[in-house]
Amino acid sequence: MDATTITRHAEVTLTAVTLTAAAPTFADVVAVARRGAHVVLAPDALEAMAASRAVIESLAEDTTPHYGVSTGFGALATRFIPLENRLALQRSLIRSHAASSGAEIEREVTRATMLLRLSTLATGRTGVRPVVAETYAALLNAGITPVIGEYGSLGCSGDLAPLAHCALAAMGEGEVRDETGRMLPAADALAAAGIRPLELREKEGLALINGTDGMLGMLVLAITDLRALVTAADLAAAMSVEGLLGSTAVFAADLQALRPHPGQADSAANIRTLLAGSPLVASHQTDECTRVQDAYSLRCAPQVHGAVRDTIAHAATVAGRELASAIDNPVVTVDRRVESNGNFHGAPIGYVLDFLAIAVADLASMSERRTDRFLDQARSGGLNPFLAGDPGVDSGHMIAQYTQAGIVSELKRLAVPASVDSIPTSAMQEDHVSMGWSAARKLRRGVDGLARVVAIELLTAARGIDMRRMPSAASTAAVISRLRENVPGPGPDRYLAPDIQAAVDLVVSGELVAAARGVAPELV
Repeated sequence: MDATTITRHAEVTLTAVTLTAAAPTFADVVAVARRGAHVVLAPDALEAMAASRAVIESLAEDTTPHYGVSTGFGALATRFIPLENRLALQRSLIRSHAASSGAEIEREVTRATMLLRLSTLATGRTGVRPVVAETYAALLNAGITPVIGEYGSLGCSGDLAPLAHCALAAMGEGEVRDETGRMLPAADALAAAGIRPLELREKEGLALINGTDGMLGMLVLAITDLRALVTAADLAAAMSVEGLLGSTAVFAADLQALRPHPGQADSAANIRTLLAGSPLVASHQTDECTRVQDAYSLRCAPQVHGAVRDTIAHAATVAGRELASAIDNPVVTVDRRVESNGNFHGAPIGYVLDFLAIAVADLASMSERRTDRFLDQARSGGLNPFLAGDPGVDSGHMIAQYTQAGIVSELKRLAVPASVDSIPTSAMQEDHVSMGWSAARKLRRGVDGLARVVAIELLTAARGIDMRRMPSAASTAAVISRLRENVPGPGPDRYLAPDIQAAVDLVVSGELVAAARGVAPELV
């Protein structure tokens, strides 16, 4: 599976993001990372940077060693670096730390990483000159994206290798992609954009790499995507309840209120709203219906989907705190002290990235179980085996469920936490690391897989409802109508992969949820 960028038509389009000394928002990150919004540095940010830079420069000629200013790094922090070698120290730091390997990470991840490092610079707590931040803003605004390999960060002492590649590009070294996606030497890209390469001074190299920005950027993007996908999963569940002739009584507000988890209440409300007035639901609410209770994958959808919602909310709280943070080591404090600290440790982010991976796997697992019920003649309530047009001659959606099952199995493997797998580095100086970057990388793959699983459930539920040959709820009818613009209805077997991809595209773009909201704008 390739990582899929999930964007929503309902998102506000921002043409420019102004960075102040305060925290950026989720919308700021998404606008710059995904939609190429320009970055503007506010006057208060430039003033804060200039003030903290004065503190660093006052220490530059001090004979007392100051970490990051006049010493080596990591396990080499005990070595005092003479004044004449300070610029070489910063260059060497960036060159040596730009050591990533593997497949190139996505443009949106790199842009989010750069923006968030720039945001920390703008707090005035890192001691860099304003020109450093202005150069990063210029790179973002020119659409110049450093080429970064997937491996290299352990999520402690910051996302060192990824951030070093960003700094290397600002120095006019390494490889980048321009706004058209063409790969070229950084020096050529900067020259074409009229950007002067940075010559880093005391502490500036360290300030550019000692942050949690890569894993945080991926967390913000994942939360943005999952907020949309959990609503799509509510829609899929509602359509499965409808197509499988399930009961809607269990979704009643008073029953849900007996267990007052906010996410559960939201998902149950969505399902009730989507199925309101459904003739198909009403058709089997008669004395002839002997079913007492539905299977858990139908009956317990609000409980599982709601738990996912609450997990997303918790992760968003953590991400919001991190967005408001100034991560560097050492930092320039408000009262002008330069102090070492451990705020670069990625544990808070790594934990919630892993938590989200668990929620993603379980949400997909329940979706796959509902899909499977449609395909089993013994459990589908009278539908053709595998929803085939001519069972035996046709296989219907048999193998679509195999695809789901393969993805769900992978999502379970991806749910194994990365954050428990610390490994020591830097001659045991960095003897406990977060692995938050790895947690973020696997979560991106998980989000992509979830989108595909939910899309196949929607595709299958729509086919099952169509095969009932009865009217469905107004909301679900609007969704099926939108789907049918891209995917034909039931009939003989045809090449199925394009139908699945069309459904994935409609989920990823938000168009199916938008179709439902056209009838039921109160969906959350």
